[in-house]
Amino acid sequence: MLNNWGVGRILTSGVLAGALITGLIWLLGQRLHGITLLPDQGASWYYWKLPEPTVWTRLSAWLPYAAHQLTLWALIFYAQTRVGRYSRGLHPVNVVALGVNAAFIALHMAQTQLFYDGLAQDVSIFSSQGSVILLLVVVLLMENRRRGLLFGRPLPISAQVAHFARRYHGYLFSWAAVYTFWYHPMEATSGHLIGFFYMFLLLLQGSLFLTRSHTNRWWTLTLELAVAVHGTLVAVMTSGPDGAWPMFLFGFLGVFVITQMHGLGLGRVVRWLLGLAYAFGALLVYGLRHDLSGVLAVGRIPAIEYLLVAVLAAMIWLGLAIARRRRPPEPVHDRGVGQ
Repeated sequence: MLNNWGVGRILTSGVLAGALITGLIWLLGQRLHGITLLPDQGASWYYWKLPEPTVWTRLSAWLPYAAHQLTLWALIFYAQTRVGRYSRGLHPVNVVALGVNAAFIALHMAQTQLFYDGLAQDVSIFSSQGSVILLLVVVLLMENRRRGLLFGRPLPISAQVAHFARRYHGYLFSWAAVYTFWYHPMEATSGHLIGFFYMFLLLLQGSLFLTRSHTNRWWTLTLELAVAVHGTLVAVMTSGPDGAWPMFLFGFLGVFVITQMHGLGLGRVVRWLLGLAYAFGALLVYGLRHDLSGVLAVGRIPAIEYLLVAVLAAMIWLGLAIARRRRPPEPVHDRGVGQ
């Protein structure tokens, strides 16, 4: 029975399924080589979109995206209001969520083969990248009280802000994963395959709400660190071995050293060794590139993420404060003298 599956079996099965689907994308992608695309026009240009889109090619992506998104939001709402308890195995609603994601993955495969275009035809490439960054930032905010943000020390973020983020993060994470999933056609380039595999892991995580698998700290850390692998490999593929890949690798690993490893229960000696290994690796790579001053670039990603955590926390706090002020006052019942 699925509701008796343990954490390891659930996650292992999900990862293997994601790998198999990624292999299928590669196989089907061989049929897309004949599609003519416009020349690359720079960093803000998304290359994999039709030169002459039609109403039907656009609707073929936007309508399934909307259906996929609304269905998952409805399942999250149902789980919060009707289930509301954590389980070691899968609730029936988790099985439904996994089936829904599998069905829309199959639909996207067929849609790519028939119409090709994803949402990229109509929205900026930065919206897709930004959605994943926002997801990572919200994780940092939610975990602030448990593991801290700066070397185990938490930022002074109110409990109300953290509670709001934890209660509603599922809707945001679902949007980030589903939006990015439908942004791209299911092409067979190395960058697409790595990206889709990462999306499958996020969709798996989004289907496991209210299960112990969903909160397994090693699994959630794997999802956070996967962006380092994805960002580094894509940078190597697009700009070559002499490109900016060390900034992505050591930038995201910097977040691990500063924040993420402090939530794993590791001893102080182990954390010091990991920090020293990180510093040695960054200096070694930039030294071999004869650009030791370039090591400063690795601070950009952590700086951006931590700044966004502060901005997001302030925005949530302000929104909650406005909501409290707009809430009608509770009626005062005057019991009268002697009552």
